[in-house]
Amino acid sequence: MNISGFIKTSFVDYPGEIASVIFTQGCNLNCSYCHNAGLIGRGNGTGEVATEEVFHWLSKRKGMIGAVVISGGEPMLQRDINDFAKKLKSRGLRVKLDTNGTDPDALKSLIRHRLLDYIAMDLKAPLCKYVSICRTKDLNLALIKESVEIIKESGLQYEFRTTLCPELESEDVLSIISDFHIASNYVIQNCRSAEGVKYGSGTEKIGLLKQKLQKSLCCTYRGF
Repeated sequence: MNISGFIKTSFVDYPGEIASVIFTQGCNLNCSYCHNAGLIGRGNGTGEVATEEVFHWLSKRKGMIGAVVISGGEPMLQRDINDFAKKLKSRGLRVKLDTNGTDPDALKSLIRHRLLDYIAMDLKAPLCKYVSICRTKDLNLALIKESVEIIKESGLQYEFRTTLCPELESEDVLSIISDFHIASNYVIQNCRSAEGVKYGSGTEKIGLLKQKLQKSLCCTYRGF
């Protein structure tokens, strides 16, 4: 695993668990608002954090750390992600995956081998804006839609989430819900600048969105 970041203890990244979070190097998207832009490039393949360091920490905190979140970057680019997740599961840990959903085959493999407990997938934009928001030309939207359906049918805990970046309007969120047939487990996140400052228009957009959604969707809001 090419790991470039490691949060040893988190109380917010896995619902109901004290977790460790790893950030893998490399992403196949280039979203303008990304807070982990340093993880987009593939790097030199060695990463900054050795897997041995991760497992050493988990061994020392056995009984306290209950889960590990595999985030990024895009974790599905890691060829040995199945082996890594298997080692985590063998230690009795829950495993959460953060993904952009561009590799449904890899996702199916993790699910089939029972290596995941929780999946969080980013829905970047309505289909008509996906390429412009992700700033990636060779993007197969059919694969993203396939991943959404795989997650819905997985039987695992999951959430879909959208960051309400400046390029998105409240109407775009409604289009996302329609495009991907989202009926529950949907989180709308506030967008912050690279300096951590909230974009001022987010609260106004959420106000409009709540009016339009009313109580028709199990939707939650984060960071507003």
